[in-house]
Amino acid sequence: MAMLVKGGSWLVDGASGLARRYKISELAIGLTIVAFGTSAPEMIVSLIASVDSHPEIALGNVIGSNNCNLFIILGVTGLIAPVAVQRNTVRKEIPFSLVAALILLLLGNVAFIGGGENSIGRIESVILLVFFGIFVFYVYKNMKADGEGDGKSSTSAISIGKSLTFIILVLILLVLGGKVVVDAAVDFARALHISEKVIGLTIIAVGTSLPELVTSMTAIIKKRDDIAVGNIIGSNIFNICLIVGVSSMVHPYIKKCFFEKTL
Repeated sequence: MAMLVKGGSWLVDGASGLARRYKISELAIGLTIVAFGTSAPEMIVSLIASVDSHPEIALGNVIGSNNCNLFIILGVTGLIAPVAVQRNTVRKEIPFSLVAALILLLLGNVAFIGGGENSIGRIESVILLVFFGIFVFYVYKNMKADGEGDGKSSTSAISIGKSLTFIILVLILLVLGGKVVVDAAVDFARALHISEKVIGLTIIAVGTSLPELVTSMTAIIKKRDDIAVGNIIGSNIFNICLIVGVSSMVHPYIKKCFFEKTL
């Protein structure tokens, strides 16, 4: 928890420094660098679960984490202070996140794509990765749409070396902290004989969502609303398109009952 808390604070400082120095909107930083950093625990957990043939943990982690991002993290952040959401975010970035969820449901539903048992295989993973590439290209094209970022002059920005150091340390701290929290939670859950799907949807999902929680809370306290919002939206898109795409490429999944009862 200490690593997660410190990592969240450094991540906001490093991302804000990059945004101010290069006059990139903080929303773009939140949608990409911050979202990738806070999604690192989900990526590791889902990849390990896929390699070890535990598809319900892999997908449950992603779906549960996205639910935590929307309901718990955004809810808690809003309790701390009102979260300002740009009109462009409502019209473009949020629909991107919604479309990603619908694509996952569509690809996992045999009624739509035909075939036998519901599954996300390598063809579906390629589709998810292509959609992720489209999202990254969109962010890149609109990276400097807001010009001055948060409106502060570049002279007050954190140096590039310090910003990159913050981000590198954050990736290490978040991965280590998330792994420790998840490992402890999994051991506890298995001792109580809880199914893998329930573990993935709840304990693991909450554990891997702690970086998003800490980062968004820290961002809203530091008046970085765009980073707080971008972190949640970007993380959900990363989770579905990149993490599910990569982990299902490693080991196709998922059982039929998972999509019928969960999605």
